[in-house]
Amino acid sequence: MSESIKLGDVSGISIVDFAPFLDGSNKQAVADAMIESFKAIGFVYVVNHGLPKEKIDDMFGWSKQFFALPLETKMLAPHPPSGKHPRGYSPPGLEKVSQHVYDENELDKIRTRAPDVKESYEVGREDDPMANIWLPDGMLPGFKEASLDFFWTCREVQLTILRALSLGLNLEEDYLEKCHTAVDNQLRLLHYPSVPVEQVERHEVERIGAHSDFGSITLLLQDDAGGLEVEDPNKPGTFRAATPVEDAIIVNAGDFLERWSNDTIKSTVHRVRAPPFNRTADGMAPERYSIPYFCSADFSRVVDCLPGTYSDDNPKKYQPISAYQYVMDRLNALY
Repeated sequence: MSESIKLGDVSGISIVDFAPFLDGSNKQAVADAMIESFKAIGFVYVVNHGLPKEKIDDMFGWSKQFFALPLETKMLAPHPPSGKHPRGYSPPGLEKVSQHVYDENELDKIRTRAPDVKESYEVGREDDPMANIWLPDGMLPGFKEASLDFFWTCREVQLTILRALSLGLNLEEDYLEKCHTAVDNQLRLLHYPSVPVEQVERHEVERIGAHSDFGSITLLLQDDAGGLEVEDPNKPGTFRAATPVEDAIIVNAGDFLERWSNDTIKSTVHRVRAPPFNRTADGMAPERYSIPYFCSADFSRVVDCLPGTYSDDNPKKYQPISAYQYVMDRLNALY
């Protein structure tokens, strides 16, 4: 692999230059580097990814404006009680991050953790039957338009990432893209208020407890506050800091892609804590903002293990399943 493709790593997570994929000069090397990191730890940092920095900065600005609104204003766009409608605003403590252990015959083995000290706002495509929940007109002019524009900008990055992953799995370049045509995706804005470090370290409060994502891939933008940690796949219970890398998107695999790849790719448990390098003199972890973009295969699609991920010596571990059945069962457990 060319050293110009892999620019280093953070805690075992590769930093990959995506430019040679976008310009076509070395697509396969980029694809191989991404799959190598996905197989090892389920995460990869991607730089030169094509998502304009000015759009990223603008969306973080809108996020800060939204979360600075009074609680009673934000609650005018409330997340419905059911987890199966992931749209609108969730105040601190509403969502419970759950770690699911999937069994062929049941999806209800759930290890539930304490509610997380964070607030969020979620958006999907406007033509989705699962309607978006916006603030009343005039409450935050421009926020709706900016959120939808960023949703679709992230969509374009998603497609290029899927094409690279397909090549890395020795599939036709558009294989995974053709399974993600309905844009059943979710843009989430997240705000973690400042909390006492000692309470986080004693697990008296959580920012986000240890969990895995459950779609196909997630694109994650984070500020420079730090706090994201990824579990060492070889040492369960041991977490490594996924320190922010300038101008990088973190891409991670979800449980559905792990299953789809017959466990070739890892969906790794991760959490948000209080980083030791960034805390105030009075022992507070600073507030943190992040923007994950959760990507799912088409809900109507029933998928089987990907070609090339099984053989006589390594048979299929999973039966075919629809993305809708899998994701909805997981979402409903969060509230």
